[in-house]
Order: sequence, then structure tokens, then C-alpha cells
Amino acid sequence: MSHPALEPADRALVAALAASARGPERDGVFALWLAVRAALAPAEGGSVPARQAERLRAVGQRVRSLNAPAPLRRSLAAALADLGATRGAAPAVVLSHLAAPAAENCPAAAAAAVQAAARAMRPAAPENPR
Repeated sequence: MSHPALEPADRALVAALAASARGPERDGVFALWLAVRAALAPAEGGSVPARQAERLRAVGQRVRSLNAPAPLRRSLAAALADLGATRGAAPAVVLSHLAAPAAENCPAAAAAAVQAAARAMRPAAPENPR
């Protein structure tokens, strides 16, 4: 089962992808889309940790083959490594670390989609009874 934030992020990133011209900007949006899907859609199947590691390796290989802007490429590599680590960072943290490079190197709609996905992944703040 995927996270509820996946569908709106998918729609926004696909729209940004369609609006982007060919080249590094479009490759950057596509790489962001892959990373957001990897963070928000856990692997299905019997052996979840092994399947997730396999998916992240495949996504990392695909991202490395793209011609995304260098700062975004470095951030995506770090994000995928964080997602794949045994005690990896939470997806909300990984996505929030991608927000700034996305804002600098991608269309505003793509950056906004990453920020919205990061916000949606954050756990709700506990209520402070007074």
C-alpha cells in the first residue's frame, strides 16, 4: 500500500515533466519523480527489505544514467543512499533534503510537489495538553 501523498505528487511531477523541455531540466524532473516514488511507495512482496534494496539500486542506476543538473544528481544519490541504509533516514527527511536542490534546478511545480510530499510524510505533532 502506498502513501496517500503519492498520487498528488505523481500528478504534479508528471505535469512538470510534460511541461519541461528536453534536456537536463526534464531529466532532473524525471529523476525527482523516480526518487519520490521510491520514498513514498514501499516495495510490495514477500521479502520487503530485500525487494526495497533491489528497487533502490535500480532507481539509483537509472538516475545515474540521466543528464540531470549536477547539484540535483548529487542530492538524489545521497537521498537514495539514505533510503537504502539499514537504519536509513525517514522518507520525510529524505524528501525535505531534496526540496532545496529541486527548487534551484527544476521547475517550480516540481519543487512544490517535492515539498508537499515531504510535508505529507511528516508525522503529526503530538498535542500538548495544558
